[in-house]
Amino acid sequence: MNDHTENDVLRCGGINMAHLERLIEGLGMTVVWVEQGAAIPGTHWGEPEAGLIGDRLYLRGDTPVHSALHEAGHFACMDASRRERLHTDAGGTAIEECAVCYLQIVLAQELPDVGSARMQRDMDRWGYTFRLGSTRAWFEHDADDARAFLVERNIIGALRWSAERDNHRP
Repeated sequence: MNDHTENDVLRCGGINMAHLERLIEGLGMTVVWVEQGAAIPGTHWGEPEAGLIGDRLYLRGDTPVHSALHEAGHFACMDASRRERLHTDAGGTAIEECAVCYLQIVLAQELPDVGSARMQRDMDRWGYTFRLGSTRAWFEHDADDARAFLVERNIIGALRWSAERDNHRP
């Protein structure tokens, strides 16, 4: 986490929560809202990061949107046996982690008050790092393996997201 810019990221309380809930529910999860100041169950990185336990995504108003979409992306990439054991640490392989980062950018496009450009900026501000120096450069020029992972598992469609990635210039 990049402490000097962490306040610059979009938080769950700053967007339409109903849109976020519908998106997360579409992944087979339930959003559980935690009261401000209360501990977030299942948070791997500590508060205010999102928490994962089974098919529940725990969020507070101050949880960064990128964290909510990242943890939901982990759930989407898991098989049923991993989901059954899921508690706090999503685990997974390096390529899955890349796929999750890719997916959170794709999912952000489905939220009218977020979008992929904002997600990429927030990921950079929070301290995500990629070989090409920025989230946008990685997404546009170095993420074919992550996209292939998602397509092979039918998490995203090959043509739809390929075209959007190739034509989208935030």
